[in-house]
Amino acid sequence: MGKQVELNEWWQDRIADQLEGMEYGSVVITVHDGRIVQIDRTERKRFDPSAGAVPAAKAGAEQPLKGVNPSLKAAGKVANG
Repeated sequence: MGKQVELNEWWQDRIADQLEGMEYGSVVITVHDGRIVQIDRTERKRFDPSAGAVPAAKAGAEQPLKGVNPSLKAAGKVANG
């Protein structure tokens, strides 16, 4: 049997902070040798297509990234850009 995870009030507060305001998503807690070493938060945003959302562009058509500095995009520092 493995070690029992150390879950004190400080860690409980950190986990609660990650859950605060989340509507859709996940919180992953990584444990090594019975100790929490990492908390990852992945939040999803869902959009209602009937609420006037713009249809997706055709596959292969490059779309400009709004709010991205063109020099960052040119330097390859923007993921999927």
